[in-house]
Amino acid sequence: MDSSDVLRVAGLERESIVDGPGVRFTVFAQGCPHACPGCHNPQTHPPEGGEPMDIHGIFRNMAQNPLLRGVTFSGGEPFMQAKPLARLGEMAHGIHLDVVTYSGYTYEQILEGATPQNGWGDLLAQTDWLIDGPFLIGQKSLDLAFRGSRNQRIIDVAASAKEGRAVEIQGFSPRRRGRAPAGK
Repeated sequence: MDSSDVLRVAGLERESIVDGPGVRFTVFAQGCPHACPGCHNPQTHPPEGGEPMDIHGIFRNMAQNPLLRGVTFSGGEPFMQAKPLARLGEMAHGIHLDVVTYSGYTYEQILEGATPQNGWGDLLAQTDWLIDGPFLIGQKSLDLAFRGSRNQRIIDVAASAKEGRAVEIQGFSPRRRGRAPAGK
């Protein structure tokens, strides 16, 4: 098994309806440098925690469920394991699933910090919607769809790349956003 195919996982949720639009397969990546006060997944913070898993095994589990609309990468901080998650996102797009990625970094911080070595650009390129920004307990709201605090944004990544700035959306489109496999 190639080490770039190994992901340290805090947990998997095979059918989530709270981590993005529709029924989703959610991967909780292990490790987070943000340690936001009030974080709802503090067990994901230590990078040495969780369990190493082969992304191909995760993908096989995902591909078996015809009810899925997409996959969500949460955490922890997905950008700490950007390369294997980018590969998993590419595989998900290959079977027409969309990709939501949560990050404590803002869209702008991800662009500024992206290098070929860390794979941030690769993961961003495989993300249809980015929910960005740290959880801020002082801005916590139970009225926000798929976000924990008012500072967090839902970013349409493709539109943002086209416009050269973060394009925030208020909600998700009911249509599928997954990409067709190459050559189709």
